[in-house]
Amino acid sequence: MFDFAVFGSLFVTLFVIMDPPGITPIFLALTSGRPAKIQRKMAWQAAAVAFGVIAVFGLFGHQILGRLHITPPALMIAGGLLLLLVALSLLTGKSEQPTQTKDVNVALVPLGMPLLAGPGAIVSVILAVQHAHGVGEQLSVWAAIAAMHVVLWLVMRYSLLIIRVIKDGGVVLVTRLAGMMLSALAVQQIINGVTQVVRGA
Repeated sequence: MFDFAVFGSLFVTLFVIMDPPGITPIFLALTSGRPAKIQRKMAWQAAAVAFGVIAVFGLFGHQILGRLHITPPALMIAGGLLLLLVALSLLTGKSEQPTQTKDVNVALVPLGMPLLAGPGAIVSVILAVQHAHGVGEQLSVWAAIAAMHVVLWLVMRYSLLIIRVIKDGGVVLVTRLAGMMLSALAVQQIINGVTQVVRGA
């Protein structure tokens, strides 16, 4: 039978890690200047890419990491470095130059991965799938994963309404704030990875 305890536990864990409210300013900053139709498409693509990555690691993550001899801390540090590069571009305003971003689908990188489907979410899903026994618990785990990505899509999809209110000046402000938040998140992720390496040494 469906296990609501397993569903709730994983959903809350992913909600805290993937942080739908926190993704709003970052999504707005990365997609600003694009037509509304393209932005809506990117919201769907980002959620779909994140779900695809999470699903693959949920099914084969333990084998993939083991075969490549990649530890979770290494995954966290790599993801943190990539996010830091994106954060610096937002802080310096380079991401606002159309020539640099018009051909880049930010829904894939960095939104889909590693921002949404980051190391924390990947490791949490791998552990949840491994610890789920029986069809009911497995169904609950995958239902939580699917529900979380629906929430992410809805938040990004309707965050576009904010652009109509804050206008261009507000978008610049949001971009700078998003860069600060993302840089702090990236540094914290790197610190967590290094801390785990030191503890395991």
